[in-house]
Amino acid sequence: MTLKLYAALLFAAAASTAGAQIVITDPYEFSAGVSGGTTFSSVTFNPRVSQGTLAGLTFGLTGRMTMGENVGLQLELNYAQQGWAEAYETAPAYTYSRRLDYLQLPFLTHVQFGGKTVKGFINAGPHIGYMLSESTAEKRSEEMPGSIVTAQHEMSVENRLEWGIGGGAGIEIRTGAGYFLLEGRYTYSFGDIYGTKRKDYFSKASSQVILAKITYLMPFRNTRSVRYGTQKR
Repeated sequence: MTLKLYAALLFAAAASTAGAQIVITDPYEFSAGVSGGTTFSSVTFNPRVSQGTLAGLTFGLTGRMTMGENVGLQLELNYAQQGWAEAYETAPAYTYSRRLDYLQLPFLTHVQFGGKTVKGFINAGPHIGYMLSESTAEKRSEEMPGSIVTAQHEMSVENRLEWGIGGGAGIEIRTGAGYFLLEGRYTYSFGDIYGTKRKDYFSKASSQVILAKITYLMPFRNTRSVRYGTQKR
């Protein structure tokens, strides 16, 4: 019910602006660039699967428009490695991991503050993604205890489409050569990678990711006001 209410509020907010004139006031700025970093991911299973975190890579493209001094919108297109890595105290020599490769599209609200050269910022918003491929790595050197959950080892990902929400914070340094950003971010997927109906083995199988990345942006300044939408009569 909470997710449906959240979606309804977003739709209502978008619809309310459809008949009004929207003005982006001076100054505004568009910047674009590239990013790269590291992901640390896991999957929340029920029944529980004992895990550590799986390290992976992320890289992509970033576009940002700031309106005024403090608020902006940021759109990204990223490749990200996610998944999970299992760890068992009762079988320390056994390892199993599943890597999931995603193409993701985050839509973020950007809030920045600070001086002209060094700024802090907060990014938050939803994302959608599509799983491109999956792979497994397993090392078995001893007999597995019967109490360990292993059903997921024989199951391919059923739901390639993912959607969720995330947020993070970081620091931005502005130079004559462009903007350099260091950010930490947490994302949580509302979708499940496996079926979670009554007939299915798992009742929950959702991903969560902590990532750290560096972004380089090149600014393209424009000081004209932008107006779009329908004029009020």
